[in-house]
Amino acid sequence: MNFFEHQDRARQNTQQLIGLFSLSIAVMIMAIYLASLFLFRMAPRVWWHPGLFLYVAGITIIAIAIGSLYKIACLRQGGSVIAQELGGRLLLAEIADEQGRQLLNIVEEMAIASGISVPQVYLLDRETSINAFAAGFTPNDAVIGVTRGTLESLSRDELQGVIGHEFSHILNGDMRLNLRLVGLLHGILFIYLTGELLWRLRGSFRLGKEDKGLPIWAFGLALMAIGGIGLLCGRLIKAAVSRQREFLADASAVQFTRNPNGLTGVFQKLQQMDSRLISPRAEASSHMFFGNALNPSFWEDIFSTHPPLAERIRRVGGLNVNNLAAMPSRNQMRSPSQESLTMGFAGGGNTTPEKVVNQVGSVTPEHFAHAQALLSQLPESLRLGAREQQSAMAIAFALALDTENLQIQERQIAWLREVQPAELVDKTLELSSEISQLDSRIRLPLVDLAVPILRQNAKECQRLCKCVHGLVVATGSLSLWHFVLQLILWHRLQPSINPTSTTTVEFTSIEQIWPDSLLILSVIARVGHSQPDASTEDIAYAFRSGVFRLPKAGEQEKPEMPLSCNFTELKKSIERLRLATPKLKQAIVDACAHTVLLDNKVTPSEADLLRAIAMTLECPIPPFLNPQPSLSKQKQPSPKRT
Repeated sequence: MNFFEHQDRARQNTQQLIGLFSLSIAVMIMAIYLASLFLFRMAPRVWWHPGLFLYVAGITIIAIAIGSLYKIACLRQGGSVIAQELGGRLLLAEIADEQGRQLLNIVEEMAIASGISVPQVYLLDRETSINAFAAGFTPNDAVIGVTRGTLESLSRDELQGVIGHEFSHILNGDMRLNLRLVGLLHGILFIYLTGELLWRLRGSFRLGKEDKGLPIWAFGLALMAIGGIGLLCGRLIKAAVSRQREFLADASAVQFTRNPNGLTGVFQKLQQMDSRLISPRAEASSHMFFGNALNPSFWEDIFSTHPPLAERIRRVGGLNVNNLAAMPSRNQMRSPSQESLTMGFAGGGNTTPEKVVNQVGSVTPEHFAHAQALLSQLPESLRLGAREQQSAMAIAFALALDTENLQIQERQIAWLREVQPAELVDKTLELSSEISQLDSRIRLPLVDLAVPILRQNAKECQRLCKCVHGLVVATGSLSLWHFVLQLILWHRLQPSINPTSTTTVEFTSIEQIWPDSLLILSVIARVGHSQPDASTEDIAYAFRSGVFRLPKAGEQEKPEMPLSCNFTELKKSIERLRLATPKLKQAIVDACAHTVLLDNKVTPSEADLLRAIAMTLECPIPPFLNPQPSLSKQKQPSPKRT
């Protein structure tokens, strides 16, 4: 099952979740109806009162809807809400201890290896148990939470296994389902909380005459009991949708790290230690955690959101014996010091369009080793600067500077001095000098490294994007790299700029997005053949090769030559394609990959554009490996401006 199939499966699970939730509401309506019969002393005479039933059903549905919609609205800002409710604090590099910095390093390595934005990391200081979670609606707004006990009890390999497990939840679409589950079940909890409020009144107020009816607090106790039944139903729902996903995440973590012993070591420590949380909010989020976050109960086999540890150990051990036998051991893998790796596509080699599609949303040990090597070779000023607010902004500005034309760069700097403090401009020039000495394929990872610190303040995010746009406008023309930079920054920072915005599926057939698909393929075909010796026939052939990979291509109108467009139209088309189903996105990425790889040559400009388009479509592509002697800059032909 690939990334796109996981996304479709997540959509199906959401539909099943809604079905189970509706069934739970029906059970609760009947229970409240029966309690109402006794409240009004109607049961001994007549059991069926349509008017009362409709009244109870309406009030119950409205109450649950209010509770659910309120929680869903609170969760619109993403996983950070869950982390803060659980008592987590944002882990910043400048104030982190050695264990915290190690955690940040692992998260950065995994993010670069998988091609997603580096998640913000929250540390649950008060929790001494071993546990972790991932939360968010998309990989672009994900956060990872880790307990203090996890940092203090696990080795680096074990911590790496836990983070790999959480990245599986990020990449497989589990997080959105988890957050929806929290929102929906809060409505059921609202019934319990209403009953608790009525019970606390403790008065003799009655709903009928003094000799009839029951005290209102007695009805509150009944609501608490019914709400308790609802909570049990919620536990069953969470157990139903969580257990198999935990097995999948365990297997993915082993695949990411090629080190089953790390994950097995965590499970063995959990058998001796604890994974329970002391936070009173742990109940609502228990299905998100790496291990069981709640106290064990008599009905644990039924209500537990996680499989038994013994079974998880057995399955991971089975992966070690059966699935990893042909893989080289970690000691046999080349270390970063032995061979340097740089970002990019293999220029020809064995890279195929099928591999491009299959590697969307996945991480291989080679990619993980590549990310470690890349980060270890970054200059310390850039690695640390990406974790500090002002330096991260300077990195973004430096990436927007024109390093080929000094006159244009001077014009950009003059404009920047008008809108930013002098020390920030000086920092930009300093970092620009360092970045210009590196391979151009390091630029996208640098953007991702800076994202966590940049997205902390919505107003600062807006100012940053406007300032980068101003630097691009100051060049007098828009280059392909400037378009890619603005597209990635806009996409990565969008959750902070507009946290209430959500991406919903609007397009389910290729006919609805056919013009947008043609436009994207047109741009990719032209970028791939921008060399002076490229002919119009080559461009047209590359374009048509991608078009025929689209679904129902034989039924659609197909132009002979690529469409003419500008970057503004391209951005609008990409925004529309974001609203397509996962299967349509898979077809688009496949068509783009065929267009790029038709000649078995992939330039850095093509690689940047393809990865930027895929990332914006929420289809994270990991780096394609291309061994090179160093990360030093390799001169490439400058892309044409438009």
